[in-house]
Amino acid sequence: MKKVWLISTIIIAAGVQLFAQNARRPDALEAEIRKLDAEQADAILRKDSEALDRLCAEDFTVNSPRHELVKGRDALKDLLRDGTIDYASFTREVETILIYEKTAVVMGRETVVTNAGGAQAGQSLQRRFTNVWIRRGGRWLLAARHASIIPPVN
Repeated sequence: MKKVWLISTIIIAAGVQLFAQNARRPDALEAEIRKLDAEQADAILRKDSEALDRLCAEDFTVNSPRHELVKGRDALKDLLRDGTIDYASFTREVETILIYEKTAVVMGRETVVTNAGGAQAGQSLQRRFTNVWIRRGGRWLLAARHASIIPPVN
C-alpha cells in the first residue's frame, strides 16, 4: 500500500510540475515575441539591414501604408536604402499577441514621425498594424505585416 501511495504521489507531483511549466511557457513565448517585434521596429528606424536579415523571413511581405504590396525582405531593404522609408522616430504599442503553435500574430498601434524629404515630411502618423511571426528553422521570423494610417478625426 505504501508503494502505491508513493508512486501515486510521484505521478501527481510530476503532473503538477509539468502543468506549471506549460502554464509559464506562453508568458515566456509572448515576451520573446514582444522583444523580437520591438527589435524589428528599431531595425526599421535605424535602417539596420543585418538585423532585418535576422528578423524577417526572406519571403517577408508587407501590405504597406503607402497602399502597395512589398514582396521580399530585399524589397523592404531597398525602400530603406532609397529613403522611401525614413523615420525620425518609431514607437509601437502592442495591444495583443495571439499564439498558434508555430505562428504568432501581433496587433496594435504605432506612431512614426517622418524625416524631411519624404512625401509626408515631418508628420507624425498614427497607424494600426498587424505583424505575423512564424517559427521556421528553429527561429521566429516576421513573415507578413499590414499597416494602415489612421485618418485624422475632423
